[in-house]
Amino acid sequence: MLSELNAGLAEVVDGTRRSLVEIRNGRRGSGAGTIWHPQGLIVTNAHVAGRGPLKVGLPDGRTLPAQILARDADRDLAALRVEANGLPAVQLGDSQRLRPGEWVVAVGHPWGVPGSATAGIVIGVGAEWPEMPRNGHHWVVASLHMRPGHSGGPLVDMRGRLVGINTMINGPDVGVAVPVHVVVEFLRQALLQV
Repeated sequence: MLSELNAGLAEVVDGTRRSLVEIRNGRRGSGAGTIWHPQGLIVTNAHVAGRGPLKVGLPDGRTLPAQILARDADRDLAALRVEANGLPAVQLGDSQRLRPGEWVVAVGHPWGVPGSATAGIVIGVGAEWPEMPRNGHHWVVASLHMRPGHSGGPLVDMRGRLVGINTMINGPDVGVAVPVHVVVEFLRQALLQV
Protein backbone atom coordinates (compact mmCIF):
# COMPACT_ATOMS: atom_id res chain seq x y z
CA MET A 1 0.00 0.00 0.00
CA LEU A 2 2.81 2.39 0.88
CA SER A 3 4.54 1.57 -2.41
CA GLU A 4 1.35 2.42 -4.35
CA LEU A 5 0.96 5.70 -2.45
CA ASN A 6 4.60 6.54 -3.15
CA ALA A 7 4.23 5.85 -6.88
CA GLY A 8 0.97 7.80 -7.05
CA LEU A 9 2.48 10.81 -5.32
CA ALA A 10 5.46 10.79 -7.68
CA GLU A 11 3.09 10.73 -10.68
CA VAL A 12 1.14 13.68 -9.29
CA VAL A 13 4.36 15.68 -8.87
CA ASP A 14 5.62 14.78 -12.36
CA GLY A 15 2.32 15.80 -13.92
CA THR A 16 2.12 19.05 -11.97
CA ARG A 17 5.66 20.08 -12.94
CA ARG A 18 4.55 20.13 -16.60
CA SER A 19 2.38 23.18 -15.90
CA LEU A 20 4.84 24.88 -13.52
CA VAL A 21 6.80 27.95 -14.66
CA GLU A 22 9.50 30.08 -13.06
CA ILE A 23 8.90 33.83 -12.90
CA ARG A 24 11.67 36.39 -12.58
CA ASN A 25 10.66 39.99 -11.99
CA GLY A 26 14.06 41.64 -12.19
CA ARG A 27 14.58 41.54 -8.44
CA ARG A 28 16.75 38.98 -6.73
CA GLY A 29 15.18 35.54 -6.55
CA SER A 30 12.24 34.08 -8.37
CA GLY A 31 8.76 32.75 -7.87
CA ALA A 32 6.50 30.28 -9.56
CA GLY A 33 3.50 30.39 -11.84
CA THR A 34 0.94 27.96 -13.17
CA ILE A 35 0.00 27.51 -16.83
CA TRP A 36 -3.75 28.08 -16.89
CA HIS A 37 -4.40 27.96 -20.64
CA PRO A 38 -2.40 26.45 -23.54
CA GLN A 39 -2.38 29.80 -25.37
CA GLY A 40 0.04 31.40 -22.90
CA LEU A 41 -2.15 32.41 -19.94
CA ILE A 42 -0.29 32.03 -16.63
CA VAL A 43 -1.54 32.63 -13.10
CA THR A 44 0.72 33.66 -10.23
CA ASN A 45 0.67 35.87 -7.16
CA ALA A 46 0.56 39.65 -7.37
CA HIS A 47 3.58 39.78 -5.07
CA VAL A 48 5.55 37.50 -7.43
CA ALA A 49 4.65 39.52 -10.52
CA GLY A 50 5.40 42.86 -8.90
CA ARG A 51 5.15 45.55 -11.55
CA GLY A 52 7.37 43.89 -14.17
CA PRO A 53 9.26 43.55 -16.43
CA LEU A 54 8.87 39.79 -16.22
CA LYS A 55 10.60 36.77 -17.67
CA VAL A 56 8.95 33.35 -17.58
CA GLY A 57 10.88 30.10 -17.70
CA LEU A 58 8.72 27.43 -19.34
CA PRO A 59 8.90 23.69 -18.61
CA ASP A 60 10.42 23.09 -22.07
CA GLY A 61 13.43 25.28 -21.21
CA ARG A 62 12.41 28.44 -23.11
CA THR A 63 12.48 31.81 -21.35
CA LEU A 64 9.99 34.37 -22.65
CA PRO A 65 8.99 37.90 -21.71
CA ALA A 66 5.57 38.12 -20.05
CA GLN A 67 2.92 40.82 -20.08
CA ILE A 68 0.83 41.49 -16.95
CA LEU A 69 -2.82 41.29 -18.00
CA ALA A 70 -4.32 41.86 -14.56
CA ARG A 71 -3.15 42.20 -10.98
CA ASP A 72 -5.13 42.12 -7.72
CA ALA A 73 -2.99 42.78 -4.65
CA ASP A 74 -5.95 42.20 -2.30
CA ARG A 75 -6.42 38.60 -3.48
CA ASP A 76 -2.68 38.31 -4.26
CA LEU A 77 -3.32 37.16 -7.83
CA ALA A 78 -1.92 38.14 -11.21
CA ALA A 79 -2.64 36.98 -14.76
CA LEU A 80 0.27 36.97 -17.22
CA ARG A 81 0.55 36.26 -20.91
CA VAL A 82 3.47 34.87 -22.88
CA GLU A 83 3.64 34.49 -26.65
CA ALA A 84 3.43 30.70 -26.82
CA ASN A 85 0.93 28.08 -27.93
CA GLY A 86 0.28 24.48 -26.98
CA LEU A 87 1.48 24.85 -23.41
CA PRO A 88 0.63 22.07 -20.91
CA ALA A 89 -2.17 23.68 -18.87
CA VAL A 90 -3.07 22.44 -15.42
CA GLN A 91 -6.31 20.53 -14.91
CA LEU A 92 -8.72 22.34 -12.58
CA GLY A 93 -10.07 20.76 -9.41
CA ASP A 94 -12.78 21.84 -6.97
CA SER A 95 -11.45 23.78 -3.99
CA GLN A 96 -14.93 24.07 -2.49
CA ARG A 97 -15.09 20.29 -2.01
CA LEU A 98 -11.77 20.02 -0.17
CA ARG A 99 -12.11 18.56 3.31
CA PRO A 100 -9.76 18.68 6.29
CA GLY A 101 -7.48 15.64 6.23
CA GLU A 102 -7.25 15.35 2.42
CA TRP A 103 -3.74 15.22 0.95
CA VAL A 104 -2.45 18.07 -1.22
CA VAL A 105 0.87 18.79 -2.93
CA ALA A 106 2.48 22.22 -3.41
CA VAL A 107 5.04 22.62 -6.19
CA GLY A 108 7.34 25.57 -6.81
CA HIS A 109 10.95 26.76 -6.77
CA PRO A 110 11.81 27.29 -3.08
CA TRP A 111 15.24 28.81 -2.52
CA GLY A 112 15.87 28.36 -6.27
CA VAL A 113 15.38 24.57 -6.25
CA PRO A 114 13.41 23.97 -9.47
CA GLY A 115 10.22 21.94 -9.35
CA SER A 116 10.43 21.17 -5.63
CA ALA A 117 7.38 19.50 -4.08
CA THR A 118 6.01 19.30 -0.56
CA ALA A 119 2.95 17.36 0.57
CA GLY A 120 0.62 17.60 3.53
CA ILE A 121 -3.00 17.58 4.56
CA VAL A 122 -5.70 20.21 4.31
CA ILE A 123 -6.40 21.96 7.60
CA GLY A 124 -9.41 23.76 6.19
CA VAL A 125 -10.91 26.02 3.53
CA GLY A 126 -12.73 29.25 4.21
CA ALA A 127 -12.60 32.94 5.04
CA GLU A 128 -11.99 33.05 8.80
CA TRP A 129 -8.52 32.03 9.97
CA PRO A 130 -6.45 33.37 12.85
CA GLU A 131 -3.38 35.29 11.68
CA MET A 132 -4.88 35.78 8.19
CA PRO A 133 -5.99 39.06 6.62
CA ARG A 134 -9.61 39.79 7.60
CA ASN A 135 -10.69 40.74 4.08
CA GLY A 136 -13.45 38.16 3.57
CA HIS A 137 -11.46 36.19 1.00
CA HIS A 138 -11.30 32.43 1.13
CA TRP A 139 -8.07 30.47 1.64
CA VAL A 140 -6.91 26.89 1.52
CA VAL A 141 -4.81 26.25 4.63
CA ALA A 142 -2.67 23.10 4.67
CA SER A 143 -0.13 21.47 6.93
CA LEU A 144 2.88 21.37 4.62
CA HIS A 145 6.38 22.79 4.38
CA MET A 146 6.18 25.69 1.86
CA ARG A 147 9.05 28.14 1.50
CA PRO A 148 9.75 31.35 -0.47
CA GLY A 149 9.69 30.33 -4.13
CA HIS A 150 6.58 28.17 -3.79
CA SER A 151 4.54 31.37 -4.21
CA GLY A 152 2.49 31.40 -7.40
CA GLY A 153 2.90 27.68 -7.96
CA PRO A 154 0.14 25.09 -8.00
CA LEU A 155 -1.44 23.39 -5.02
CA VAL A 156 -2.98 20.18 -6.34
CA ASP A 157 -5.09 17.35 -4.98
CA MET A 158 -4.03 13.71 -5.16
CA ARG A 159 -5.38 13.42 -8.70
CA GLY A 160 -3.13 16.27 -9.85
CA ARG A 161 -5.97 18.79 -10.18
CA LEU A 162 -5.39 22.42 -9.24
CA VAL A 163 -7.12 23.39 -5.99
CA GLY A 164 -5.16 26.55 -5.21
CA ILE A 165 -2.34 28.96 -6.01
CA ASN A 166 0.33 28.94 -3.27
CA THR A 167 0.55 32.37 -1.71
CA MET A 168 2.17 32.46 1.75
CA ILE A 169 3.40 30.59 4.77
CA ASN A 170 1.75 31.03 8.15
CA GLY A 171 4.15 29.34 10.51
CA PRO A 172 6.86 26.73 9.97
CA ASP A 173 4.56 24.02 8.62
CA VAL A 174 1.43 25.85 7.51
CA GLY A 175 1.00 26.85 3.88
CA VAL A 176 -1.76 29.04 2.49
CA ALA A 177 -3.15 29.09 -1.04
CA VAL A 178 -5.77 31.08 -2.92
CA PRO A 179 -8.55 28.58 -3.74
CA VAL A 180 -9.06 27.78 -7.42
CA HIS A 181 -12.67 29.02 -7.35
CA VAL A 182 -11.35 32.46 -6.28
CA VAL A 183 -8.83 32.35 -9.15
CA VAL A 184 -11.62 31.56 -11.63
CA GLU A 185 -13.63 34.54 -10.35
CA PHE A 186 -10.55 36.81 -10.58
CA LEU A 187 -9.86 35.75 -14.18
CA ARG A 188 -13.48 36.22 -15.25
CA GLN A 189 -13.52 39.75 -13.84
CA ALA A 190 -10.03 40.69 -14.98
CA LEU A 191 -10.09 39.31 -18.53
CA LEU A 192 -13.43 40.93 -19.34
CA GLN A 193 -11.67 44.26 -18.83
CA VAL A 194 -8.66 43.43 -21.02
